[in-house]
Amino acid sequence: MTSLPVVVLFGLSGWWNCRLVTLLHGVLVVSLTAYIGYVDGPWPFTYPGTKNTTLQISAMVLSLSYFIFDMVWCVYFRTEGAVMLAHHAVSILGIMLTLWLGESGVESCAVLFGSEVTNPLLQARWFLRHTGRRNTPLAEAVDLAFVVLFVVMRVFVGGAMLYCELISPRPRFFIKCGGVAMYALSWVFVQQQHYQQQQHYQQQHQQQQQQHYQQQHQRLPAE
Repeated sequence: MTSLPVVVLFGLSGWWNCRLVTLLHGVLVVSLTAYIGYVDGPWPFTYPGTKNTTLQISAMVLSLSYFIFDMVWCVYFRTEGAVMLAHHAVSILGIMLTLWLGESGVESCAVLFGSEVTNPLLQARWFLRHTGRRNTPLAEAVDLAFVVLFVVMRVFVGGAMLYCELISPRPRFFIKCGGVAMYALSWVFVQQQHYQQQQHYQQQHQQQQQQHYQQQHQRLPAE
C-alpha cells in the first residue's frame, strides 16, 4: 500500500505530474514564507533590505529550483508565452541576486508568498477543466476566488510592498528595479486574466443562446 501513491504518480501523464509538482511547490513555499513573514520575521513592509536568514535562504533556494525546472519545461514544450517566460526569468535572476548579495531575502519571500498564494486555486482550475468539470458551480467558484485573490495580492498588496521597497534606503537599486519589473508583470497578468474571463463568459453566453434556440425550435409544432 505504501507504493500506491508512487504508482499513481507514474501512471499519470507528464502534464499531470508537472501540475502536481507545481502544486507541491506552491503549498510548500506559501507555508514556509507565511511562517517567515508572520512568525520568524522580520516584517517585510517595515524592514526591507535586511540580511538574509537561514530560513529565507531555504525558501528562496526551493523556489529557485522550481522556477528553473518550470522554465526548462515551458521552453522545451512551448507551453507558455513571452509574459510567463519573462516572469520566470525575472524571478530566477531576482532570487539569484538576492542570494548573492546576502540581503533583501525578507521582501523576496514576501513576493514569493504573494505570487504563489493563488497557486493552489490555479492548479484546481486546471484539474477541473481537464476532468470535464469546467462549467460546474465548483469550477465557477474556484475561478472567482482565484481572480479576486490574484488581483488583491498582485495589485494591492504587491503595490504596498513595492512602495515600502522604494521609499526604504536599505534595499539596493537593482533589487528595487526587480520589484518594479515584477509589479509591471503583475499588471500584465491581471490584464490577461481579465481577457480570459471575458472570453470564457462570452463562450458561455453563446452556448446558452444556442441551447435556448434549440429548445425553442424543438417546441415548435411540426407542419
